[in-house]
Amino acid sequence: MKRRDFLKYTTGSVVLPTLLNGFCVQTLAASPFIAATANTAVETDRVLVLVYLYGGNDGLNTVIPLDKYAALNNVRSNVIIPENAVLPLNGVTTIGLHPAMTGMQQLFNDGKLKIIQSVGYPNPDFSHFRSTDIWLTASNTDQYLSTGWMGRYLEQQYPGYPVDYPTTDMPDPLAIGIGSNQSLLFQGEVANTCMAVSDPTWFYNLATGTTEPTPNTQWGEQLAYLRLIAQQSNTYGTTVQNAYYASANLGSYPSDNQLAEQLRIVARLIAGGLKTRVYLVGIDGFDTHAGQVESWDTTQGAHAQLLSKLSGAISAFMNDLSLLQLDHRVVGMTLSEFGRRIISNGSTGTDHGTSSPHFVFGTPIAGGVLGVTPDIPATSDEDDNIPHQYDFRSIYATMLSEWLCNSPEDTQSVLLQDFATLPILTQNCNACTLPTPTISGNDQACGSNTFVYTANSPTEGGTFNWTVVGGTIVAGQGTNQLTVQWDSGTAGSLEVQQVLP
Repeated sequence: MKRRDFLKYTTGSVVLPTLLNGFCVQTLAASPFIAATANTAVETDRVLVLVYLYGGNDGLNTVIPLDKYAALNNVRSNVIIPENAVLPLNGVTTIGLHPAMTGMQQLFNDGKLKIIQSVGYPNPDFSHFRSTDIWLTASNTDQYLSTGWMGRYLEQQYPGYPVDYPTTDMPDPLAIGIGSNQSLLFQGEVANTCMAVSDPTWFYNLATGTTEPTPNTQWGEQLAYLRLIAQQSNTYGTTVQNAYYASANLGSYPSDNQLAEQLRIVARLIAGGLKTRVYLVGIDGFDTHAGQVESWDTTQGAHAQLLSKLSGAISAFMNDLSLLQLDHRVVGMTLSEFGRRIISNGSTGTDHGTSSPHFVFGTPIAGGVLGVTPDIPATSDEDDNIPHQYDFRSIYATMLSEWLCNSPEDTQSVLLQDFATLPILTQNCNACTLPTPTISGNDQACGSNTFVYTANSPTEGGTFNWTVVGGTIVAGQGTNQLTVQWDSGTAGSLEVQQVLP
């Protein structure tokens, strides 16, 4: 492999142009010690979190069609969730959630979860590999692409990447993937636009500067060399470390839950002031051909464990963001390469299918249900599947145009076709301008001292998102008054954004 190709597929960093539309944001700055970073352009601080359910989730045991329950029981009696165990949803009688999803039930009841029924695409493919490629590239079934839809979007926003990046205006990676290797999702024409972190342990080693020892073998020497190349290529390591140490999680997360650990890191990086706009996390195991449920209790089994981890992780993440006063900035959505068949198999499992329900979550979400429960034939056979109601690329178009505030023309260019947007969000992309404020506080901090800084804004309300380099936030994130303990012997900087819905 040529060195150019090696860098293309191992470099994982990108910078996104920051265009705020939908929130009023003003960067505040003060004195030489406090970073002078006030820009004339309106900036977006919106974050999109993609949660991949690897393997193909069984939607009919996730969002149970109560109005079609009898028909469903006829064709999957060995895996169906008992009707009296289904979690009810406020204002909805046609569907309910798997009993393991109490956290997402609460999010729905709070208006922070959107259920989109029967998401798929025309002429579906039943192969994990091909269908995954279709979802990641946003291609048609008969169309083979080497770039991902998010990679095309990022290169569209930052032409010429990776040359001359990072920049002063955007020193951070735009996209970070945790729990996976480099994803086709972020592959552009020139380079992969994502900083990939294979697992949370690796990330913690990066944040703390810890390097696991290599064995004293030829393989160990090769591993050490690859690590050196990766470190040299990763120009964003310092900024990620700074963001990690600039904040802390305020909410608790479930233990023994890799997805929760991934989302814990995401929340901390957002709170630490990282300007990264897109995160990819995921959970594996949804290819439930056998043992999807326990034969003696269909509410238990592999699928129940997966949905419990999914629900618990997302619920904890949303609670943490709320405590950090950052929940207005973040929207998340699930992805999975396909659903499962209507009929169950003889191994208490389900086989590869077509469409399935998907979730969009966050405070800016218009909660409720989009679409109707799928039709269940009275006598389904192994070839029967759920037709799609919504093309998955319509969800992408909505996120690009109405959350990341891409123009309709640019969104069409990214997705290679024109897809209708969906009524998912409560906030639009109308930008506004705030008066220029100031920061007051000690600008001659020396040693390991603690000082209080105040954002003096002529515009009342909203939240204040602080970024600190060379110090630790002690208290006040989200408010106009921040307490900072500065590090000894290092230069420091401070900036804040006021955000008004």
